[in-house]
Amino acid sequence: MTADLSPMRPTRDPRVTLDDLLEVVLNKGAVLHLDLIVAVADIPLIGVSLRAAVAGMETMLEYGMMRHWDEDTRAWAERSVARRALDLGEDENVVCRMTGGHLLTEGLYHGWRPGTVYLTDRRLVVLRDEPREILWETGLDAVTAVRLEPERTVGGEERLRLDVALADGGQERLSARQPGELHALLTEACAGRPVPAAPFAPPVEEEPPLVEEHVWYHEPRRGGPLWRGGQGRLTAGRLIWKSPVDSRPALVLSTADITAVRRVPAYGPAGEGSVIAVHTTAGDEVRLAADDPAAWTERLRAAGPVTGPVAGSMTEPVTAAG
Repeated sequence: MTADLSPMRPTRDPRVTLDDLLEVVLNKGAVLHLDLIVAVADIPLIGVSLRAAVAGMETMLEYGMMRHWDEDTRAWAERSVARRALDLGEDENVVCRMTGGHLLTEGLYHGWRPGTVYLTDRRLVVLRDEPREILWETGLDAVTAVRLEPERTVGGEERLRLDVALADGGQERLSARQPGELHALLTEACAGRPVPAAPFAPPVEEEPPLVEEHVWYHEPRRGGPLWRGGQGRLTAGRLIWKSPVDSRPALVLSTADITAVRRVPAYGPAGEGSVIAVHTTAGDEVRLAADDPAAWTERLRAAGPVTGPVAGSMTEPVTAAG
């Protein structure tokens, strides 16, 4: 049997649309062999010999075509975006970039701040795009250890978080879209750096509570503060408030930072006169509401080094503890 070597002739199918043609070209690809002669008055003037492959990038990469160009282009785009966002230093290069966040644990607000995690060969940065702000950053020379820790979210799902121990004894927690990859790259970037014998602080032994009961917390929000019910816990060293639906406390205040406590003549979740204002060394005011505000006021005064009265109207005077 001999093979049919007759040339292929074009065919026409009225059912085929432009969308069908594009789908075939992008998914399967097409190879064009074209020899063209341009003639004027039967005199050949221009000859064109064209050999081309047309396909979608995924198809091209699958067959090993344009792979280096694709990698170089992606790397250039990554460096360009990071350089504009981070103001990279001279000869500073981005190792990886992924969505993530930083857990804020300083001040009155405790919670996750979402952004983009950048790892360069010099720094670890969490950047928020809109409005643009560096939420947290550290030099790699200040990182002494990194580890993955599971954390249960509000919905009950367990996710891996990245704990970063710093040379000054601090400890920060980050989230990342690919925490395992970030952990491996950060560990590799910090390889060979001096690490102390105990890079992570041992867990703090929980203090026995002086009082632990249901209270309301006037939580700061972007749209304005909101009363939320939860569990208030007062120890000799800390005032803690946590909602039953949150994975971490929304308020952790050292009693050493309490400067004054006063009753506020205002209506709160527990009724008229149930609001308590706690003033701090940072100049902030924390508001709580309790079923027994008088008892909580006395406990807070006794626990904190209250220095004296706060300017403004109060339902009762504030006296120094002790």
